[in-house]
Amino acid sequence: MDQLSSIDASFLHFETPETPMHVGSLMLFELPAGYEGDYYEDVKAMIGKRLHLASVLTRKLAPMPFELAEPVWIEDDDIDLDYHIRTVTLRRPGTMAQLEQLVARLHSTLLDRSRPLWEMYVIDGLENGQMAFYTKAHHSGVDGKAGVELAKVLYDTSPKIREVPPPRRKRSSGQYQLGVTELLQAATTNAAQQYRKIVEALPSTAKAFATAAGVIASQRTPEGERPLNLGLAPKTIFNQSITNQRSYSTLTVPLSDIKALGKRVGGTVNTIVMAACSIALERFLKERDLLPKEALIAMVPVSLRAEGDTSMNNQVSSVRVDLATDIADIPARFKAIHASSEAAKAVVRELKPALGINVPITGAPWLMTGMASLLGRSNLAGRLPAVGNALISNVPGPPMPLYMAGARMTHYFPVSIPYHGSALNITVHSYAGLLEFGLTACRRVVSQEESWEIVKHLQDALKAIEALPPVVAPPAAADASPAADAPPVAEIVVPSSTGSSKSSARKEASGAARKGK
Repeated sequence: MDQLSSIDASFLHFETPETPMHVGSLMLFELPAGYEGDYYEDVKAMIGKRLHLASVLTRKLAPMPFELAEPVWIEDDDIDLDYHIRTVTLRRPGTMAQLEQLVARLHSTLLDRSRPLWEMYVIDGLENGQMAFYTKAHHSGVDGKAGVELAKVLYDTSPKIREVPPPRRKRSSGQYQLGVTELLQAATTNAAQQYRKIVEALPSTAKAFATAAGVIASQRTPEGERPLNLGLAPKTIFNQSITNQRSYSTLTVPLSDIKALGKRVGGTVNTIVMAACSIALERFLKERDLLPKEALIAMVPVSLRAEGDTSMNNQVSSVRVDLATDIADIPARFKAIHASSEAAKAVVRELKPALGINVPITGAPWLMTGMASLLGRSNLAGRLPAVGNALISNVPGPPMPLYMAGARMTHYFPVSIPYHGSALNITVHSYAGLLEFGLTACRRVVSQEESWEIVKHLQDALKAIEALPPVVAPPAAADASPAADAPPVAEIVVPSSTGSSKSSARKEASGAARKGK
C-alpha cells in the first residue's frame, strides 16, 4: 500500500469529464521484412511478460473513506490484458491525418479508475504499411520523465526481443477491500510523516525563498532588454473553459538541424523550440485579429527530479517564459525569450528545495474535486486573469532507436493535456535524432484544421529563425541536447486531412512529419 503524494493526487482531483488527466504517446513502427505474424498478439504477449517491471501497469487506486485523505496504490491481482491492450484498424486510405484524428478521439475519454490507469492501442491500416501504437496513462502515476523510464521497460534497443526475469509468485491479497480502520490509519501515519518532514525542511525552505528573492532582486536587465516578467498574461482565445473533445497534430524536425541552428544563432535547443512556438502562435492569432498587445506567456513544466531518480511518480513544478510576441524584430525577440527562460531557471534553481515538499491536507480530495467541477461548469476560466497562455514542454527522450516486438520505432510523438484556461498544449520529445512535436488542444478552441495550421506556422517559424544572422561567439550550451539543456533546473518539460478536405497547410505539415521515415 503506497499513498499518493499531494502532487500525484492533484491530477486525480482536478480531473473532470472535460479534462482527462492522462498523458500519452503515438509511435510508428516498421515491421521486419517478410513479417507474417499477428502484431497485436505479439505485442500483447510481450507486454504481458513485462508487466511486473513497471509498477504503473500493475497497481490501481483504493480511495480513502469519505475522501478525507489521498488514495493509495495497491496491487491488482487480476489484470485483463484484452481490456488494456486493444486493436484498431484505420479505414482506407489510412493517412497520417486519419491517425491523428483517431488519437484525438482516443485521448478524449477517461480511464477506468477501478482498473490500473493505462490503455494501449495497436493500430493497423496505415497506407505506408507501418503499425501505429498509442498509449495513455494517468498523470497521477507517471510524469514526463517517468514515462521515458517506462518506455525503457516496454521497448528493446535491438530487433531481438530480450528475455526478462519472470515475476515472483504472489498470493492473491484482495487488498482492494481494505478496511476503513486500516485505510484511515495509513492516512494518519502518512500525514504525520509528511508534516514531520515539512517541519524539518522549514529552515532550508526559508533559505530557498530568501535566496530566490535575492536572485530576482539582483537580476540586471541589460540595455535594450526587458526585465523578468512577473505580471499576469494577457487574455487570449486559449484562456477559456474547455470540453472533452480534442484536436491533435504532429511535426517532425531533425534534431541535428535544430542543434546546428542553435549553435549558429546563439541559443539552446529549448530556445529554438520556444522561439518557434512564439512566432507560430503570434501569426495564428494575428491572422484572426486576436493577438493581444502584451506579450504571450508560456507555462513551462519544470522537473524537480534528482539525477538518477527513475521513480514512477510526479516531481514537477512550472515556470513562466515570456514569448516576447510584442517584439516585431525576430533577432530581438529571440534574445528576449532566451533571457526570460534563463532568468526563470535561475529562480527555480534556488526554489527547488521548497517546491518538492509534499503537503497533505485533510479533506483536500473532495474540496479540490468540487473546485475543478466549478471551474469547468461556471466558465470561470474565461473570466479569471490568465497566468499563462499556452503550455509548452520538452521531454528529453531516448537517443537510440527503440523496438517493440521486433518492429523498429520510426517516430515517437507526445500526446498531452490541455486544461481549463490553457486550451493548447505543445509538447516536444526528442527521439533517435528527431525532434517530435505533438499539439493537443480542445477542439472547440482549436479545431483539427487549425491544429494543422499551427503546425504549418511552426514550420515557417523555423525558417524565420534560420534566416537570423549568425552570432560571433555562440554560448557553449548552444549545441547541447534537450537532455542537457534543462537539468538540474528544468527541461522545457518536461512517451493530412482525408479526401477532398485535405488542406494545403496539412499537406506541407504531413510531409514534414514523415521526414526521416
